[in-house]
Amino acid sequence: MKILHISHLYPRPYDQMLGIAMHDQIKTLEKQGCKNLVLSPCGWAPFPINKFSSKWKSYYLVPYHNTIEGIEVYYPRYLVFPKAFLFASSGIRMFRGIEKIVREVEKNHSFDLIHAHMALPDGYAGLLLRTLYKKPLVLTYQATDLDITTYRSKQCFLALKKVFSKSNNIISPSPRLASKLTNLFNISSKIIGYGFYDKDICYKKSEYRDSYKGFRVLLSVSRLLKTKGIEFNLRALKKLVEKHDNLIYLIIGDGPERVYLEKITHDFRITENVRFLGRLSHDKVMQYMSICEIFTMPSYQETFGLVYIEAMAHGKPVIGVQNQGIDGIVTHMKTGMLVKPKDVDSLVEAIDYLLSHPEEAKAMGERARKMVLENYTWEKNAEKTIKVYEDVLRKA
Repeated sequence: MKILHISHLYPRPYDQMLGIAMHDQIKTLEKQGCKNLVLSPCGWAPFPINKFSSKWKSYYLVPYHNTIEGIEVYYPRYLVFPKAFLFASSGIRMFRGIEKIVREVEKNHSFDLIHAHMALPDGYAGLLLRTLYKKPLVLTYQATDLDITTYRSKQCFLALKKVFSKSNNIISPSPRLASKLTNLFNISSKIIGYGFYDKDICYKKSEYRDSYKGFRVLLSVSRLLKTKGIEFNLRALKKLVEKHDNLIYLIIGDGPERVYLEKITHDFRITENVRFLGRLSHDKVMQYMSICEIFTMPSYQETFGLVYIEAMAHGKPVIGVQNQGIDGIVTHMKTGMLVKPKDVDSLVEAIDYLLSHPEEAKAMGERARKMVLENYTWEKNAEKTIKVYEDVLRKA
């Protein structure tokens, strides 16, 4: 089975973690017998546009072709505008940017189906290819499609509606998004969550365990963006240190919010209780997950949240936000805690409960571990995805 993947989110020289979930999925599909080719369209940034900012320069420096862990990836250029201007037509421009490469691919390496990994622009470009080459289209959509793009304009809504209604099969990464798709467009989808590698779980003694001996460790792992809710963790910590001794909050990741977060940490007088660890390798992140007591990331804009799954795989109780990607995977008070979005009091209550009931927190983590090992490995993801491919091809 030969699959042509379209994903503008895919690892690039300036960000090796961009679209890493898509890469891990495709890599596992390859191991299970699929032949995969990835088109990861990139913004066109010729001179002098590449001089405008570091963002446009980084686009310019992306190679046109690469092989990443055995997966062949092309990075064709297409016309994009700043601040999502004319975003409703972005799928048409993406199609024009990738059409030549697809023509060569089809001539030398005919594919069986197309899998687009976002509705707009990827899915729309895939829909135009579907019409041109008479190949079925499988669509995996993201939170951005439903939570942001849907509300940009009437034209964006109609473009999404067209993609959803004409795709041969639709995959939702989470129960929350599946429900929202039905509510918005009256269309059902197959729920297939992203996964993790069982081999990545840190079973050995972490090299950091002794450094935090005697501390009660809270952990978050993310890019430091406003939507990740790290500020709310800090506001909650300010209240919690008055009741709980030896609390320390470890923040792994970097990003545009770091300076602000460091400032309010100082303003709240909790610098002794917070460590900004920056961006770390995956192995080191897993080691930190193995030593934390609670994983808390009150992100209020999340498609799925692989880091929650990885923390759960380490047997840790996790705290996420209601009606986000992890809702439906985390069952409140059973496999984790769900709090109200942007609500410090709700977050304080959840962390306080887990700190005050360590035995129940441990049992919650063990239930979470069992659940994700049974349902959310990349191998399980690939098996379910291949079944979707086979069903689509059989019907086509």
